[in-house]
Amino acid sequence: MSEQNKQEAIREEGGGQQAAEETAQAAQETVQSPDTPQEAESQAAAEGEEKASPPEKTEEDKLREQIEVLNDRLLRTAAEYDNFRRRSQREKDEIYPRATVAAVAQFVPVLDNFERALSTPCMDEEFKKGVEMIHQSFQDALKKLGIEEFAEAGDPFNPEMHNAVMHIEDSSLDSSVIVEVFQKGYRLGDRVIRHAMVKVAN
Repeated sequence: MSEQNKQEAIREEGGGQQAAEETAQAAQETVQSPDTPQEAESQAAAEGEEKASPPEKTEEDKLREQIEVLNDRLLRTAAEYDNFRRRSQREKDEIYPRATVAAVAQFVPVLDNFERALSTPCMDEEFKKGVEMIHQSFQDALKKLGIEEFAEAGDPFNPEMHNAVMHIEDSSLDSSVIVEVFQKGYRLGDRVIRHAMVKVAN
């Protein structure tokens, strides 16, 4: 065989080997690549899930989460109890004034009768002195409870505390001034037990 024929045979043998390698590589790519778009999407989703899946939690992480949940629950319970305690205390503080106002409102007419009796002429000085002492004891007891009288002639008229049953025109007096008190008023702090019945000028 001539030298030229040998070189051509070598080239043909090398080309056949390269073609065989290319064919094998194409077959491998065909096996590895999905046949349909659905399979490609499934394969991509599976790879994404593998990449996105978080690492498994350790026992320490689980215990830490339980502690956070229990702490949050404890804080909520403590806040609810604090609100309940404040509301109960507020209601308790309001019970005494309400009960006192309701009780004193029943005794005020009795006090009015004592004052009417004292304004009536009496020939028996000892009897009158005894009524005065009872009246004074009654007033002292109301003061100990925090009850105050209000409404006197010359005081400014206050519709929240006074009940004007008469009006007069008098240029010598200021506007909305109490001229005469027909019935005293009583209050406990800001709570009016009974409005005063008065005559108002101008």
